[in-house]
Amino acid sequence: MSWAKRLVLIAFVAFAAAIAGTYAGSTIFAPKPTETELHALLHRELDLDTAQKAKIEAIEQRFSTRRKALELEMRAANAHLAAAMEAEHGYGPEVTAAIDHTHMVMGQMQKETLEHLFAMRAVLQPEQAARFDRTVTKALVPDTPAPEAR
Repeated sequence: MSWAKRLVLIAFVAFAAAIAGTYAGSTIFAPKPTETELHALLHRELDLDTAQKAKIEAIEQRFSTRRKALELEMRAANAHLAAAMEAEHGYGPEVTAAIDHTHMVMGQMQKETLEHLFAMRAVLQPEQAARFDRTVTKALVPDTPAPEAR
């Protein structure tokens, strides 16, 4: 086999391995989409009545708008951090300030996400809320068994 043919074969095998690795990483090792689990539970499994559906839809619409704004702010904070790192080339005062701002935005996102969850939970009946709680617990601590239903 000629050198060129070997090189093409090696390149093809490497490419196939990269594709297989990417597929395995995205399907086998990817984290569970916990928000999707909550939405599936809310919209398909909890048997919500019409009033509950309307209230939850309104809560989701408000949060969706706010989440988009926070995501934009997070992107801006990351850009500020990148610019500070480029300017200082070290852990200087501008980098420190940019990190603090990034953490503030991340904390705000977490707080508002929890407020959103509690607002939806408040719409649920006690049995529905118990199932919701188990799903949230599983999402936060995926390797821990969910508490048994009481």
